[in-house]
Amino acid sequence: MQRIGVLTSGGDSPGMNAAIRAVVRKAIYHGMEVIGIKHGYKGFIEAEMGPMNLGSVADIIHRGGTILQTARSEEFRDPRGRAIAFENVKRFNLQGLVVIGGDGSFKGGMEFYREYNLPVVGIPGTIDNDVPGTDYSIGYDTAVNNVVDAVNKIRDTATSHERTFIIEVMGRESGCIALASGLAGGAETIMIPEQPVRVEEICDKLIRGYRRGKLHSIIIVAEGAASGIEVGRLIKEKTGFDTKVTILGHLQRGGTPTAFDRILASRLGAKAVDLLISGEYCSMAGMVKGEIVAGNLEKVTTGRKHLDMDMYQLAGVLSI
Repeated sequence: MQRIGVLTSGGDSPGMNAAIRAVVRKAIYHGMEVIGIKHGYKGFIEAEMGPMNLGSVADIIHRGGTILQTARSEEFRDPRGRAIAFENVKRFNLQGLVVIGGDGSFKGGMEFYREYNLPVVGIPGTIDNDVPGTDYSIGYDTAVNNVVDAVNKIRDTATSHERTFIIEVMGRESGCIALASGLAGGAETIMIPEQPVRVEEICDKLIRGYRRGKLHSIIIVAEGAASGIEVGRLIKEKTGFDTKVTILGHLQRGGTPTAFDRILASRLGAKAVDLLISGEYCSMAGMVKGEIVAGNLEKVTTGRKHLDMDMYQLAGVLSI
């Protein structure tokens, strides 16, 4: 294998640049050429592509986002769009492709592999941490730390004004960010889609806490579980407590990646190149129990990641 392409697709996540850097430098170390594809599959179709060298990825390991930019492409979902992309594969003489992104990005790569037999390796890059086959995806640790930092600041105000704060966090249909940040931030209640909780139960818990002298609370709500605004409205309506809502939104996705995410991205990026060299096509580089492993991309795109419910139970015990 002499020339490969690399792209970032879907939502950006801190650490993607570290992964790009690892792919480029590891490939060059093995005598390969790397073509950077901008704007994900959209750029793949529109031939927004060009060679990358050692200097292309200098001083990016600490930067959030992605230097290759990213976009969602409806056109790539269409066989005609993928046919145009394959013309660019031939034009740039690509012999393999590294896709950095989440499950939607991997499904696109999987479909392309099926149709044109171009070797594809995925690197999980999403703050949601909802990709099967890996304990952690790039950007998740940074996102959790961003949320915990916000919780710490909000708790100061909650304590000073004796208020109940509802904090809505991202994660799509996964409660990973909510659970981890809630446990680390000492939240009184964590609402996740994997374990529905009625607002009435939350209100009962708040009232019990108030009766024993607790005058402020932090409630973490995963966006896939409920609307933070609606939860706040119902709690205020049912308890009469002074309730405020904060929706963190894209604040969670930005910023300098943590050391953990930089190291994870570097290891996964290097592994992706190794997988292409060794002929393990249609695979994904992941981390399982601290080890960097190869997973089957088809199983990844058809499977579902399960939340650690023991951690959820622990969070409940510690928040009593």
